[in-house]
Amino acid sequence: MELRRRTWSASVQLAIVASFVAVLVAMAASAMGDVPQAAVVLPVILLAFAASWIRTGQIRRECQPPASLPQQYGAPTV
Repeated sequence: MELRRRTWSASVQLAIVASFVAVLVAMAASAMGDVPQAAVVLPVILLAFAASWIRTGQIRRECQPPASLPQQYGAPTV
């Protein structure tokens, strides 16, 4: 349950930041002149998806238990 909560929290935080950046990019693009809406929307969608994928992967790796070390004595581990 902890992993799901942390993943959800990170996704919401990332969505807020991505939305804020998208607004700034859209405002700058509109100030530059007539820019098609798709020229702003598609890169934002792709970058937000990639950032979300990377961030949730980081959280999953943080939540994994550490790999067990082989025993020094006893039966060998495979």
